[in-house]
Amino acid sequence: MTAKSLTDTVTLNNGVEMPWLGLGVWKVEDGNQVVQSVAAALAHGYRSIDTAAVYKNEVGVGKAIKESGVKREELFVTTKVWNSDQGFDSTLKAYEASLDKLGLDYVDLYLVHWPVKATYRETWKALVKLYEDQRVRAIGVSNHHIHHLEAIIEDTGVVPAVNQVECHPLLTQKELLAYCNDKGIRMEAWSPLMQGNNLDHETLVTIAKKHNKTPAQVVLRWDLQNGVIVIPKSVRAERIRENADVFDFELTSEEMAAIDAMNQNRRYGSDPDNFNF
Repeated sequence: MTAKSLTDTVTLNNGVEMPWLGLGVWKVEDGNQVVQSVAAALAHGYRSIDTAAVYKNEVGVGKAIKESGVKREELFVTTKVWNSDQGFDSTLKAYEASLDKLGLDYVDLYLVHWPVKATYRETWKALVKLYEDQRVRAIGVSNHHIHHLEAIIEDTGVVPAVNQVECHPLLTQKELLAYCNDKGIRMEAWSPLMQGNNLDHETLVTIAKKHNKTPAQVVLRWDLQNGVIVIPKSVRAERIRENADVFDFELTSEEMAAIDAMNQNRRYGSDPDNFNF
């Protein structure tokens, strides 16, 4: 099913509903900047906010949520355990610290931020415990390759609900997407807009003109039609609104294929197998 509106959700493998499109707040400063970004998104109808301990803006995210007046049960809040906090006991502590900063009783989705070689398997076990103790509504991972996913599933028998990875037209991640789909894991794209790079690519510009949309809107639509959840980041209210205006057009199979053909396996972030942990 392709999302038809900003309020549309996808059902995760444990039955929890997650919005197809949300706001990411990576590199958004704590304080006024993140409060205003989240406030603008919530006022426009966004209901999913994605943060992380390492972004150091959980306090501001929590403040914006509190001040928004939106009911907690209508929101979908994601945060992540950072690399230096990984391991079983320290992950449990990190989760409580994130809740405290956010001012929330629970988060909707808790993710292992990166597969730190020595600790990610124990970290996943801690997330399974949090889930079993009903402290979090869904658990997942970020930046995990197929071999990482296989290891944690083998260890625990618990399949992550989400794998949040770098994914965009220059890094289409087709093999990983197929694996995730097969396992019932939802793929979610971070930096879906290539951190602002290559949006002037001829393919995107041509398709955008045809639909009277921006290249960024075309990329987000491509993700959604691939069944990939998206969390574009912006600190500008007009861009936050523009990023959500992707539900009133559809890309043809030819246009989807043309965007797929842009793939170069090009990363703007780190490779999870070679991350400097």
